[in-house]
Amino acid sequence: MISSKTIKLFLRLAISAGFLSAVADRFGMWSEEVSVWGDWNSFLGYTQLINPWFPETFTPTIGALATAAEIIFAVCLIIGFKTELFAKLSGWLLLLFALSMTFSTGMKGALDFSVYSASAGAFALSLMKEKYLEVDKLISKAKT
Repeated sequence: MISSKTIKLFLRLAISAGFLSAVADRFGMWSEEVSVWGDWNSFLGYTQLINPWFPETFTPTIGALATAAEIIFAVCLIIGFKTELFAKLSGWLLLLFALSMTFSTGMKGALDFSVYSASAGAFALSLMKEKYLEVDKLISKAKT
């Protein structure tokens, strides 16, 4: 039987891996055979596609903010820093991505890339309070 601690760790690592894989793709770190974007400019083109309600001049800022958020959220989830907070923020970010994809290109892409599932997993993670292999546990012990 899988323990709730193991499930929590798996959620933290899986959500983080998804974020970091997407970031690696937009910086050309995946091979052409598996890449979705392959480079920053292609990623920005996709960012504009799923955010047509924003002026095109905002696209680089939106792309940079999304990328920074994904890196920060991933690192915080991996090390277990403010896990509940960063899990909740991850859930909202993923839900925003899913809704942007759905309203701009249709439901299929968001479903195929499991963005709604990842969002739900992040929200579920935010409800798991028991600390396991987390910096937060070390910080709370140091305070007492």
